[in-house]
Amino acid sequence: MRIYFMGVCGTAMGNAALLARAAGHAVSGADTGVYPPMSTVLAAAGIELHEGYDPARLAKLAPDLVVVGNAMSRGNPEVEWLLDTRALAFTSLPAFLHDVVLRHRRNLVICGTHGKTTTTALAAFLLRAAGRDPGFLIGGVPQDPPIGSHLGAPGDPFVIEGDEYDSAFFDKRSKFIHYAPHVAVLNNLEFDHADIFRDVADVQRTFGHLSRIVPRNGWIVLNGDDENLRALGPMAWTRVVRVGVGEGNDVRIEGFAETPDGASFALSWRGEPWARVQWRLGGLFNARNAAMAATAAGLALHPERPTSLALTALADFRGVKRRQEIRLSGDRVTVIEDFGHHPTAIAEMLRSLRARYPGARLTAVFEARSNTSRTKSLQGAFQEALAQADEVYLGAVSRADRIPASERFDPPAVAAALETRGITARFASTNADLLVALRAGTLTGSDARRLVVFFTNGSFDGIIDGYVAAARGN
Repeated sequence: MRIYFMGVCGTAMGNAALLARAAGHAVSGADTGVYPPMSTVLAAAGIELHEGYDPARLAKLAPDLVVVGNAMSRGNPEVEWLLDTRALAFTSLPAFLHDVVLRHRRNLVICGTHGKTTTTALAAFLLRAAGRDPGFLIGGVPQDPPIGSHLGAPGDPFVIEGDEYDSAFFDKRSKFIHYAPHVAVLNNLEFDHADIFRDVADVQRTFGHLSRIVPRNGWIVLNGDDENLRALGPMAWTRVVRVGVGEGNDVRIEGFAETPDGASFALSWRGEPWARVQWRLGGLFNARNAAMAATAAGLALHPERPTSLALTALADFRGVKRRQEIRLSGDRVTVIEDFGHHPTAIAEMLRSLRARYPGARLTAVFEARSNTSRTKSLQGAFQEALAQADEVYLGAVSRADRIPASERFDPPAVAAALETRGITARFASTNADLLVALRAGTLTGSDARRLVVFFTNGSFDGIIDGYVAAARGN
């Protein structure tokens, strides 16, 4: 089959295109800004790439199927041509993945407001360490496994990141509804994606829909400490395994500790010891990610005794790019980049860094870039999370002109509120100006050991690279 991907250079779309190519299909695609690293990987796999969107070119290619990414919308010239002519079959990315990859596999679908990418990578990593050949699709750039997608052996599980965001402009269901879960991992649940969901109850509704398509011979692996997930009810139509630190969980995380050398914790299964883990990833949130991944992978391989899955490989797990990624480790300044764009993730990360870098002056640099963080819906929670730093630098709101001022995240107001609490806080109207302020405020005139962490789910207009370069030369 000849398959054409619209928006092929996105992480999910690009990795799906690679899966299609690995399955033997002829694959091509288009995007605005065809650039490395994804373009390099795609071209090396024999995928034909096109810059921009051109209906005449698409008509000439005449693929058997067009996969429409969820970044596409009405007004795109190829979208309009597809709708006008009905000349070619088209589908969403999640529906394509179901029909071509997932339909006949035992799927581990990793869901939750936070930690999906890391937990997906962990589950795939543990299955590979157990000598299996799982398929996987990871919505980021993992270091372990060393690739973001792999078709795997048909008889082994397929691990996929289950995003609750909508599928396409013509399919507003959450992506994970398409993924035919055998094991559904519900890592946590909070309000996010304010452009899609009205409130927490709306998010719970879509997670409830997912839970209802888990078969009776499958499992739901549930964060038993999460009140919003517990509110979903007993889910008697399938088997539920609860994971957490509290009593009453089937898998318990015990004795968590974090030092500059790393983190350690123990896992138990229904009161019996399972494993003791010592690894390089920080934070209780990552220990929970590991416990969820281990439980899901263990159930997939050993339904009667998941603790048969060995966890010694976790000591070697290196994580995912842009998740707590150390960009520079120096005597005076350490720089970390993190994908954090929700207040809970930022708060947990800052708590972890306090333990990992005791005595360092902690500087948090935040860009409101996601569709939720750019609004005022979570502004108070962001303020509380950032208050855990010693000083805060706030960048410009991304695409601010698209949100009315009355509904827009207000960095000056957040900075002023933090200042009243004794926290040094600065705001710049452009990210270029923010870089200037950062360099002046953190790289000159002080011998204090500094830890600077950038929180963004985007590029931050390149200032992270600029700051790392300046810190290296300082």
